[in-house]
Amino acid sequence: MTRSQQSILVTGGAGFIGSNFILHWLAQEGSRVVNLDKLTYAGNPANLAELSDDNRYVFARGDINDAELVRDLLQRYKPAAIVHFAAESHVDRSIHNAQEFIRTNIEGTFQLLQVARQYWTGLAKTEKQNFRFLHVSTDEVYGSLGPTDPAFTEKTPFAPNSPYAASKASSDHLVRAFHHTYGLPTLTTNCSNNYGPYQFPEKLIPLMIHNATVSKPLPVYGDGLNVRDWLYVKDHCEAIRQVLSKGRVGECYNVGGNSEKSNIEVIREICAILSQLRTGRGYESLITYVKDRPGHDRRYAMDCTKIRSELGWTPSESFSSGLRKTVEWYLAHEEWISSVTSGAYREWINLHYHTAP
Repeated sequence: MTRSQQSILVTGGAGFIGSNFILHWLAQEGSRVVNLDKLTYAGNPANLAELSDDNRYVFARGDINDAELVRDLLQRYKPAAIVHFAAESHVDRSIHNAQEFIRTNIEGTFQLLQVARQYWTGLAKTEKQNFRFLHVSTDEVYGSLGPTDPAFTEKTPFAPNSPYAASKASSDHLVRAFHHTYGLPTLTTNCSNNYGPYQFPEKLIPLMIHNATVSKPLPVYGDGLNVRDWLYVKDHCEAIRQVLSKGRVGECYNVGGNSEKSNIEVIREICAILSQLRTGRGYESLITYVKDRPGHDRRYAMDCTKIRSELGWTPSESFSSGLRKTVEWYLAHEEWISSVTSGAYREWINLHYHTAP
């Protein structure tokens, strides 16, 4: 029986990328998905509301550090793969309070690997050969690039510069170690900045869309020239599906959108799209430069030669096409934004985005 016919266990599936992946998986593969999510501030069950009556979808609320719960889910549903998204993932939050990043990203990944290894060891021969543990990571583990430096490859040395990046680098190392020491059939993907539907509006693109639509300032860190490679989330989901299906065990694959843009370029393009869709407003006048965050990496860029040459994956969306779809989605789902922009969220915004002197 192939992975497309068996259950898979997804951790963090109520978050931004995880929920998009579950929807994509069910549309493309159709097999049952068990979603384990703690439902922290960024985990939103409403992202998957359309699956409420779908018997292919099972939700379990819990923590990946709860070994007994994970063990029970594995024994009950017998998944052919674990796709591990669950993580604390925001740099600013890690700067102000790194403890939860250590607990979830490092300790949680370790606990998950431990239980997965025990489960995998007990599988029958064919099931054991087919099983995969896919760990979803980030380009931030590689550090920062200069303006003319070549893009990150899978062989770029790790040089994390924030507590978040360090915690993800640690989890990547643990996944590698469990493969090389115990033989656990692991795969790792390191992705660039994602954007698209259901992204919590602390991240750049949904924050700018939301603020612009309510005529609030569009806060830009520093000079706005920090560069990121932007990846439409549905392209990322397809890349993960391809890696899970065809990736070489023990390998890492960089996943990027081939779309390097500075923050200020991204914000101006959002303003231009909004001006087309909602005429009569001068959105660029809302741009406000604020004090830069500590240790802000200057540039990320991903070399995706490996995943393209080995698996045939390339992004289907350009930055412009993906961004327009994203803006249109947020404009059509303003009730979703309202539901997640609670008082606690506004307090967080006030803490992190104060105007530069």
